Amino acid sequence: MPEAALPPAQGDNDPPALLADLLRRARAGVRRSEPAFTALALVAGLAAGVLTVLQTRIAAALQRLLFDLPAGAHLSNADRLSLSALLVLPLGGLLLGVFNLLLRMRRRAVVDAVEANALHGGRMSLRDSLMLSGQTLISNGSGASVGLEAAFVQMGSSVASLLGRWLSVRRADLRTLVGAGAGAAIAAAFGAPLTGAFYAFELVIGAYSPAALAPVAAACIAATGMARWMGAAPYTVHVEAGNALTTPAYVHYIALSLLCGLLGIALMRLVATVEWGVSRSRIPDSLRPFIGGLLLIPLAAWTPQVLSSGHGALVSDIAAQLTPTTLALLLAAKCLASIISLGFGFRGGLFFASLFLGALAGHTYAEALNAVVGHRLLDPGDASVVGMAALAATVVGGPLTMAMLVLESTHDFVLTGASIAAVVACTMLVRATFGYSFSTWRLHLRGHTVHSARDVGWARLLTASMLMRRGTPVINASMHASEFRRQFRPGATSRVLLIDDAGHYAGILLPAEVYGIEPGDDPPVGQLVRKIPPIITPDTHIVDILQAFDVSHCDELAVVDADGVIQGLLSDAFVRRRYADELEARQRELFGER
Repeated sequence: MPEAALPPAQGDNDPPALLADLLRRARAGVRRSEPAFTALALVAGLAAGVLTVLQTRIAAALQRLLFDLPAGAHLSNADRLSLSALLVLPLGGLLLGVFNLLLRMRRRAVVDAVEANALHGGRMSLRDSLMLSGQTLISNGSGASVGLEAAFVQMGSSVASLLGRWLSVRRADLRTLVGAGAGAAIAAAFGAPLTGAFYAFELVIGAYSPAALAPVAAACIAATGMARWMGAAPYTVHVEAGNALTTPAYVHYIALSLLCGLLGIALMRLVATVEWGVSRSRIPDSLRPFIGGLLLIPLAAWTPQVLSSGHGALVSDIAAQLTPTTLALLLAAKCLASIISLGFGFRGGLFFASLFLGALAGHTYAEALNAVVGHRLLDPGDASVVGMAALAATVVGGPLTMAMLVLESTHDFVLTGASIAAVVACTMLVRATFGYSFSTWRLHLRGHTVHSARDVGWARLLTASMLMRRGTPVINASMHASEFRRQFRPGATSRVLLIDDAGHYAGILLPAEVYGIEPGDDPPVGQLVRKIPPIITPDTHIVDILQAFDVSHCDELAVVDADGVIQGLLSDAFVRRRYADELEARQRELFGER
């Protein structure tokens, strides 16, 4: 055949092959190179920054369109709302109900960043996240008393999870990447990279890991830069600089933080109670947000400050001269609006709502205290900021996250010190009396015993079917001792599993029990079993297996399927050794050791 007639060569010049080779090299690079993985986190941070700004602008555009707001205005800072504007609340709820009905989102719960890192090794669904983002945008855009931060974090972390799974990163690295994406979203939302980084460590990764420092920092800095490049202004709180804080002031701020802790616990419990009551009612799922919107109308007619997340209202209320009574009423109204919004099915979070509520609580406390003592003992602006940090630390669950937000939004180191004291005090109270943040509390209500994003999902992967020993001899419990001695010589086996005539599990026999009887006795071996240990199903995970060993005080447990058929045998010593090995592996991952 002439050379010109030869078919084109396949391989190096084939575009699909080149792409496959490039992808293979990228996967190998991010798995073995920390700088390459940090670069991947930076890309995730850039994506999170873009998505955060876009969602913010979409929600703002919806509010301007639906409530006829001027450009740059916040709904919560509006003077009064007309009747037509108030009707947006139930109509928005109706639209959300139709949206839920079309997507049929009620069939399964969306996995958020905390649940993904705690239980699923960082695996998230981008499709579910897009649906949740749409729900949140409709809820916030129509004025419900919810924030956008849940959507920001959901999209940032899910895109990071998608990138990590596409490049086949390790489980520990995927969790770090999800944390970096979530922290980057918060950093972009507030223009605060330190806040985003601590959010990632405290709330999504669950530990301050040296291995995660560079990726998280790169993602948060990249997201902040991207948000500013797109024109997003950083979040700032203007307070009087240089206010000296005396010892009595610190005492009052700690007292304020304890009150904020109690308020945050009450708020979380009330949201769950209303959700439970509404779910038990005969109201169809699709109509619940509509009814919630109707219930918000009287509150919004009194003051629009109860609507949306409260960005505009927070800034104006810190500087305003309001009476303690007015502030207390605003606080109660905003709490009620948030409870109604979340309880009746609007989607969103309590991140910024808790900031606003904490600012109101701190302002109320300072004004009331100053009125009682007859002079300016506490600065209302400072108290607002401290209350903001304390209540948000209670609800969101990140004490240093909120302390860094105070630092980056006020640039006041003295006030940051007071905020650190406050968040530490309220966090101790919450841990001692409640033990959950809002995200982990909702997981608890769904049946997950999760208190943080610490990785416990690996334990659920280690099931009895993976840990059991197969090949243990199985005999009928009706076999006589003489027959047993003929089949099993001394030392041939250490354990024998017994079954009944129907083939079901009947106990664990120690051969020593058979050889220890009198020579003339020949009972069925089933009679020699002193105690029948509990059984374990094949899908039982290692934590429950260890609890079963502790409760039964047995050294072996049988693994039996739903039909009563024996599958294998578990050894207490082996299971504990495997658990210790896995714990050591998680510890090495935490410090970046391979």
